[in-house]
Amino acid sequence: MIDCRRTCRNLFTAALLAVGVSALGAAAHAQQIVVIVNGEPITALDIEQRSKLTQLSTQAKAPTRQDVLDELINEKLKVREAKKFGLEISSSEIDSAYATMAGRMRLTADQLTEQLAKSGIHVATLKARIKADLTWPQLVRGRYSSSLQIGDKDILTAMDSKSSDTVGYDYTLRPILFLVPAGSPEAFVEGRKREAEALRNRFQDCDAGIAFARALKDVAVRDQVIRSSADIPAELRKVLEGIEVGRLTAPEVTKFGIEMFAICAKKESAADNSPGRRQVRESIMAQRYEERSKAYLQELRRGAIDTASGADAG
Repeated sequence: MIDCRRTCRNLFTAALLAVGVSALGAAAHAQQIVVIVNGEPITALDIEQRSKLTQLSTQAKAPTRQDVLDELINEKLKVREAKKFGLEISSSEIDSAYATMAGRMRLTADQLTEQLAKSGIHVATLKARIKADLTWPQLVRGRYSSSLQIGDKDILTAMDSKSSDTVGYDYTLRPILFLVPAGSPEAFVEGRKREAEALRNRFQDCDAGIAFARALKDVAVRDQVIRSSADIPAELRKVLEGIEVGRLTAPEVTKFGIEMFAICAKKESAADNSPGRRQVRESIMAQRYEERSKAYLQELRRGAIDTASGADAG
């Protein structure tokens, strides 16, 4: 019988060495510098991480390597330029924005970090993007505030004279809440909705209606609020426009209970605060900002990038 112990040990050692060399090669590739932006390197690992993040956040196919590289270059330029003017976003601001982002996804910050890790993404990758996203608008608007100013002539020129939203209104509203304890059974919620509908049918004006609502059990009448139609989403504007002053909006289930709004007053707002003017103003502002931002970034990119020796930037 042939003794293969020595041969097997040699083969096993060779296999371990091969795995080790492969791992070292992968690590070396990850740390490979692709480009240097004003002295700051962007590595192959940076590109890989950002590519994963972009694919995860857009739920689309992976972006091209060059697109990812351009995004990373732009971010380094933005943050560095802001720092030159004394504008730096603190870690606490970044963490707060990160937590807010998680909240919009119905997650805690820790849960978002776990989700990223499951996709092989380090939290620093997302926070680097957040930092640039917070920094750049402040810098552009701060440096070019005068050229971003919008005058009445600009708005009037851009406005469509046939727009139905050229007139705005200020609504005086009184929130009325039918309290529903958390975890209440569906039958109880439906019962409260019927009570709310009964109040809505009876409600004819704010003075008498609010006094009556206050006398109801487990009903809260909150302080009045004034809302401009320019600040209200288009769908809600249509709802308010279809309800007479002195009446209630339809009951809506919220996390606190069944909520309605009494429309106690409606008056035409200042001419410069109509939904149409607000929309045009925001559109012009966005266009000017985009143009200025793009030109500024192109200026920063010129001469700021060096391809690393032996690296493939394509």
